[in-house]
Amino acid sequence: MAKPAWQTPRSSDPVKPLDGVRVLELARILAGPWCGQLLADLGAEVIKIERPRVGDDTRHWGPPFVTAEDGTNLGAAYFHSTNRGKRSFAIDIASAEGQAIIRDLASGADIVIENYKVGGLSKYGLDHAALSALNPRLITCSITGFGQTGPYAHRAGYDFIAQAMGGMMSMTGEPDGEPQKAGIAVADLFTGMYSTVAILASLNRRDRTGSGAHIDMALLDTQVTVMANQAMNWMTSGNVPRRFGNGHANLAPYQAFPTLDGPLVIAAGNDGQFASLCRVLRCSLHEDPRFATNPARLSNRAELVTTVEGRTAQWNRQALFDALEEVGVPAGPINELDEVFADPQVIARGLAAMAGGRKGVASPIVIDGVRMVSDLAAPGSPESVGDE
Repeated sequence: MAKPAWQTPRSSDPVKPLDGVRVLELARILAGPWCGQLLADLGAEVIKIERPRVGDDTRHWGPPFVTAEDGTNLGAAYFHSTNRGKRSFAIDIASAEGQAIIRDLASGADIVIENYKVGGLSKYGLDHAALSALNPRLITCSITGFGQTGPYAHRAGYDFIAQAMGGMMSMTGEPDGEPQKAGIAVADLFTGMYSTVAILASLNRRDRTGSGAHIDMALLDTQVTVMANQAMNWMTSGNVPRRFGNGHANLAPYQAFPTLDGPLVIAAGNDGQFASLCRVLRCSLHEDPRFATNPARLSNRAELVTTVEGRTAQWNRQALFDALEEVGVPAGPINELDEVFADPQVIARGLAAMAGGRKGVASPIVIDGVRMVSDLAAPGSPESVGDE
């Protein structure tokens, strides 16, 4: 009798560090699938389970939609941005047959990624406790909005809400404008990356102890954690961080400045760089005690910025960039995405990748000179369980 389709190993590149690791992904939208895609790029075999007829929600989050050469709709670009390297099967886990299939898959898996509401899988007998009884070495990563414990554990969680509740929006935007969310799903993406870190750490521990693990990841936890220096600023001073627009809470000048033909980001990260900037701009602010050190510049930020803006506005952007580059002052243009992927450095680093004949954005991880990108495109549609 032929093996079920999901038991047929996919081809993999043996140079990749997670070759031989099998992942079962019971997740949709972004945080869980982002984690699964990263593991796939690192060489793991990732089997994604989708709902029959509906699939992952992001298959429908378009336009734009990815199409095959014959014009067949393969799903929204959003779905393809986070599901590279996986095989997908449509399985109804509410059915006894579907639950049996999931148990079979979990029995042979190393990792399960799931983002059901707290307790959502236990009613099907597919929670970590049930699956680890079948496979004690299993590592289950549960991703929710608010975690497995606490007064909000029962709530559904979304990136936008995590950015709002976790402080991100309060310090993003212009000083006199409304709070803004980031242009990408920061909480989801960071949670996917932190989940990957936790999974790899658990794999390492399992190699030493033989025991699996249950990982509890939450969007709100992650968003609060990545407040980083801003959170520590508040803990240290008691002052609630405010919005600086393109400015920096702890450095100045460190923002976008006007030129004759568009803004240029200038990031003077220390006093030496500031002095070099002043020499390029033919001013002596670095010799003035009000601006000579970073703490002094922060105390006199408004006057500093006004003066520097008046100087940079007299330059063409490329000429100012070249002059700053020559003296070692970090600077760069504000690129739109078409300019990003036309940038010589982005091209040289191979960040526009091909997987399975389709375009995609490569993983940033390079190990021993090899960029970690799966050679499999995102699945066009879930495979039918009946195809064996």
